[in-house]
Amino acid sequence: MLKNHPHPGELLREDVLIPLGLEVTEAAHRLGVARTTLSRVLHGHAGISPNLALRLEKAGVSTARFWMALQANYELSRADSGPFPDVQPLQENSAVVP
Repeated sequence: MLKNHPHPGELLREDVLIPLGLEVTEAAHRLGVARTTLSRVLHGHAGISPNLALRLEKAGVSTARFWMALQANYELSRADSGPFPDVQPLQENSAVVP
């Protein structure tokens, strides 16, 4: 797994809003969310929710699944970066179930 995935809000800011010349207030208005909500996402203080992912899709910015995958990858990379307790298999002598 790739370590240190960027926060999806950073990608939204750098790859979408800045190239389109949209300020946070205008983007929030167009997406129908509070400015503070979008600002928290763009600055990495909140994640992309399913609701925001759907709004981004309806606004023509990729698909909701794309945004949710970015968020999941970010969270998994964060969870995998710290100390982890010793985990034992749930079943003896069995292959890992995908």
